[in-house]
Amino acid sequence: MSDINSPANPAAQDSPAAARLEAGQTAPNFTLPSDEGDSITLSALRGQNIILYFYPAAMTPGCTTEACDFRDNLARLSSRGFTVLGISKDPLDKLIRFRERDHLTFPLLSDADLTVHRLYGAYGEKKLYGKVYEGVIRSTFVIDGDGVIRIARYNVRAKDHVDSLLRALDKLDGSVF
Repeated sequence: MSDINSPANPAAQDSPAAARLEAGQTAPNFTLPSDEGDSITLSALRGQNIILYFYPAAMTPGCTTEACDFRDNLARLSSRGFTVLGISKDPLDKLIRFRERDHLTFPLLSDADLTVHRLYGAYGEKKLYGKVYEGVIRSTFVIDGDGVIRIARYNVRAKDHVDSLLRALDKLDGSVF
């Protein structure tokens, strides 16, 4: 895994948008602060299957829908051996309020400088009503216990996200998970 632990990797920040990651690539390593008061390093989770999802902003309608979908399906995901991590640019105090308000039961990580977003191609050009701007691209990655990306999805829909993800997992070779 490539390592971009703090301090932030300036090269990642200077690039307008990182290339999108694809299945089969090694997931870039990172360390980010968690709403649970610790820091999480992806490489420390080797041996675990990870669902890593990037969302634009805590406590907004679409992001709340998506987070609650993961919360409501956490038992299904855990029974298949997955750990869920959510990443946004929000500060930790907002993530704590989000977790408490919506009773979220998985870690939320703060990537305030967008370094990890850029590494994963989850920040870049977007269009809304004909206007082009840069922002967070709602994205999800399924990473196996060896740190290899098995599913990379960009511009995902917040509603029914987990069911769609589970259908995609069912199509993968059963030996992967």
